[in-house]
Amino acid sequence: MELLNSISWVAVSFHTLAAVVVISALLVVFSRNIVHSVFWLAACFISLAGVFMTLNADFVAMVQVMVYAGAVCIMVVFAIMLIRRRDMGDTNLFNGQTVAAAGVVALVIMLSGFLSFKSGVVVPPGPVPVNQVDSIATAMLTKYVIPFEVAALLLLVALIGAIFLAKEVKADADSDS
Repeated sequence: MELLNSISWVAVSFHTLAAVVVISALLVVFSRNIVHSVFWLAACFISLAGVFMTLNADFVAMVQVMVYAGAVCIMVVFAIMLIRRRDMGDTNLFNGQTVAAAGVVALVIMLSGFLSFKSGVVVPPGPVPVNQVDSIATAMLTKYVIPFEVAALLLLVALIGAIFLAKEVKADADSDS
C-alpha cells in the first residue's frame, strides 16, 4: 500500500503517453498502408497532447489536438481521397535509403546529446503562469509574429502541394484509362 502512495500518477501518465508517442511514431513509419499511417499519426499527435497536459501546458495540448490531430490528419486523408486509388494495400512503400537515414538519425541524436550535456543549463521549474493563453497570445502576436506567419505560410504551401500532386496523379490515371 505504501508503494501506491509513493507513485506519482502524473509521472506514470507522462511515461505511458511518451511510450505511446514513440510506438505510434514508429508505426507511422513502418506501416505499409498509408491510411493506417495517418491513423497512427493521429494517435501520436493525441498522445503528445496528453504529454502536454501532464506538463500543465493545457493551451499547447489543445492546439496540438486542433491543429495537428485535426487539421493535418484531415488534410492528409483528403489528399489520399483525391488520389482515388482502388488498392491501398501497399501504398506506403519503402526505399533503399534506410541505412543512410539510420546513420543521419544516429548523428543527430549524438549531436543533440553532446550539445545538451555541454550546455549545462539547468532551469529550475517555476510555477505555471495563471493566464497561459494571455501570455502565449501576447508573445505570438508581438515577439514571434514572423515565425507564426511563416508557419502558416508553410502549411498553406503544403496544402497547395498536396492538391497539385493529387491532380497530377488523377490526370495520369485518367490518361491510362
